[in-house]
Amino acid sequence: MCNIGPAEIARRRQTALIGLALTLITLAVVIVLPVAPPVRFIVALPAAGTAIAFLQVALKFCVAFGSLGVFNFDQVGKVNRIEDAAARSRDRWRAMRMILAGLAIGVIVGILAVVLPL
Repeated sequence: MCNIGPAEIARRRQTALIGLALTLITLAVVIVLPVAPPVRFIVALPAAGTAIAFLQVALKFCVAFGSLGVFNFDQVGKVNRIEDAAARSRDRWRAMRMILAGLAIGVIVGILAVVLPL
């Protein structure tokens, strides 16, 4: 189930695009500068954040809101508490899975940056 409406989704889309730009810039910097291949793994950090942001857009689900047990289908910044304890628990679990998926994607991108031949 989703926990964010159009305004919140647009905000996360903007964050995802900024994250993508930062990931690509980071990748370009570690490729252009003479850094050791293991140092290139730093690309995993912005890549993970970007992946989480894109997952939030695609799934219409905010991980922070899911962790806090709130939702928002109105204007940005306004939240409502989920009263049902079982629903809050499911949302927390979904948020954790999305975070883990984003971290896994970040690690994959980091590994690709390390093994990228130059």
